[in-house]
Amino acid sequence: MMTSPVRILMVGEGAIAGIHMHALASIPEVHVVAVAGGDEQNTRRFADTWGIERVFTDYAHALSASGVDAVILATPSPLHADQAEQAIDAGKHVLCEIPMSLNLADAERMTARAREANTVAMVAHTRRFNAPHREMKRRIRTGEFHLQHLVSETYFLRRENLNMQGEPRGWTDHLLWHHACHSVDLFAWLLDDFDLEVWGGRGPIHPELGIAMDMNIGLKSRNETLATLTLSFNNHGPFGGFYRYIGEENTLMAYRDELKDYQGELLPVEGAGFQEQDAEFIAAIRENRVPEAAFSHCLPTMRLLEKLEKLMG
Repeated sequence: MMTSPVRILMVGEGAIAGIHMHALASIPEVHVVAVAGGDEQNTRRFADTWGIERVFTDYAHALSASGVDAVILATPSPLHADQAEQAIDAGKHVLCEIPMSLNLADAERMTARAREANTVAMVAHTRRFNAPHREMKRRIRTGEFHLQHLVSETYFLRRENLNMQGEPRGWTDHLLWHHACHSVDLFAWLLDDFDLEVWGGRGPIHPELGIAMDMNIGLKSRNETLATLTLSFNNHGPFGGFYRYIGEENTLMAYRDELKDYQGELLPVEGAGFQEQDAEFIAAIRENRVPEAAFSHCLPTMRLLEKLEKLMG
């Protein structure tokens, strides 16, 4: 078991990196000793904001020179696979933001590399750690709640290539491999069933961004429980992922770390998803064990996404 503080290299200087920094602040025996970013000015600003001592703009150099135990990849989705493998090859533990990759082949290679290296390699499948979904999984397992239909709505307005703060983005987000990944994984994880029947369709491809802006996805478990996923980059209004648990006993709504009944009354749940997720990563390192949402745990979800991609064309 590791007894010294876990030294972290934060890779990325954007909004998600900041959320991880906030989460890590509540976890004992963790020290973010360095940050590696793509833009020097923004990376230095990030380091100043969070009191990080060392700043790098070259990821490979940061891996070799920063003296860290682990990396958190809060970088653009297209970089995740290569950066995760670089970290594993450098002997570092890895927490990779969702999605672990943008195709199944990369995910399989990453998983094999992590297994060979015997390193802690985890994906930030935050829905598995959000308090409402953990509570619903508990209720389903104990028989308190019989799920009939999970309805997931994922909404953003991304007709231009902007990030969550409305700033220009140097890469393009993806409804299937990023946003649908959250909900497909959640449904399979809730029911402990990754052998799902899947179907779906997409809207037209955006002429400039080159991606589908709207999708609908259907899932059915072996016991015939249904999930319906609606996703749009064309939505005006609040953004994020909204979940409706339709069950025999009740209908409950989950959003981030809140759970409400069908009348809008808040139900008591405890925990914050990002803190629980990042704490699991640190605990797995310290205890030398496989974490929840390890690469190997998330690979079945990537296989389902590939099926959906082929179906949608």
